[in-house]
Amino acid sequence: MNLAKQNHLNYVDRVNMGAYYTKEIYVQTVWEMITPYLNKQAVILDNSCGYGNFLNMPFIGKKIGNDIDTLAVKKAQENISDAVFLNHNALKNVARKQYSIDENQVLFIIGNPPYNDKTSIIRSHIKTFEMSIDNDILTRDLGMSFLLSYDKLKASFICVLHPLSYLIKPSNFKLLENFNKNYQLIKGHIISSSVFNDSSKSMQFPIAIALYKRSSIGMNYRNIVDFSWQVDDKNFKLSDFDDISHYVKKYPNKYQQVKNDDIFFWTMRDINALKRNQTFVTKHSNNSIIIDKSKLDYYIYIDVFKQFAHRVPYYFGNCNVLIDNDLFQKYKKYFILEALNRHQNLRQYFAPFDFSQTHLLDKAKQKITQYFKQLLGVHYAN
Repeated sequence: MNLAKQNHLNYVDRVNMGAYYTKEIYVQTVWEMITPYLNKQAVILDNSCGYGNFLNMPFIGKKIGNDIDTLAVKKAQENISDAVFLNHNALKNVARKQYSIDENQVLFIIGNPPYNDKTSIIRSHIKTFEMSIDNDILTRDLGMSFLLSYDKLKASFICVLHPLSYLIKPSNFKLLENFNKNYQLIKGHIISSSVFNDSSKSMQFPIAIALYKRSSIGMNYRNIVDFSWQVDDKNFKLSDFDDISHYVKKYPNKYQQVKNDDIFFWTMRDINALKRNQTFVTKHSNNSIIIDKSKLDYYIYIDVFKQFAHRVPYYFGNCNVLIDNDLFQKYKKYFILEALNRHQNLRQYFAPFDFSQTHLLDKAKQKITQYFKQLLGVHYAN
């Protein structure tokens, strides 16, 4: 199928509907992941099918496509003759009978459902689309609502693309509680958001191609932390790394009173947010943390991490700032030298340091680079 023809939506509509069409290589990945579990009695459903890319594969059993976009469905019908296509809102009145699927049939759900976090500041000025959604699957993000809808449909297997942040961010994982208690993650690949047309190339975030199996055991957050994701020729596991949330506060305390000698730091969310935002700030606001001065060295670490964040690959983008605390203690003086060269107002807290020796700054950068190479190992981005 010619992806270049998938252009009937304008940019604003694509953002609001989360309509980013999937390249054939990732469609093939999904089919490779589900094939060991398929048989000809199974039903394959893509209920946000767009032009039907995920259904444009040979399969003896029944294939069903659906999309809320009428023109997309017409295009899918023109391109694919061996699938049934429907045109309705997949998040309203969710039930198997919408698709004429019997309750006892084995159901596989595949595809790349839309994701559009209405609370995100990214492109917030053009996010106006409102979709009617069943109350029991209503969340702030369309993609999470789709995952919850798959649970309502009691799919036996689910293999879809979605932001990795749905799983690795504890707040998102909690929102998906009804999904997580009925499914186990059994295989996963990570790709970059930059592979999609019209997505940001400068601020990439990780997309999971995730295979789930329905199970009464379900999964908890520890399962996600210990899960090994395949990314290119490497494996990525959260439990291989410590993060800064164990050492400092990430968010403001609205009850904390401001004092004259306070130092302020911008709210921290994840590594991608750190890339976009400030670190040390001069004025207090609802988005600023009042620093515990006994932990100032950790905030300096975060400030320097931002300067070296280009060495951290995109698939860490939704993680907390990474740290190896024992290693940091060995390199700490170099982090302080590098940060205080830019934040001279903080030098009063580090009186022993002599900033007149400029050659030490070059050495500091070299030592910090060594730290990041040891911290990230095979994940270090040259």
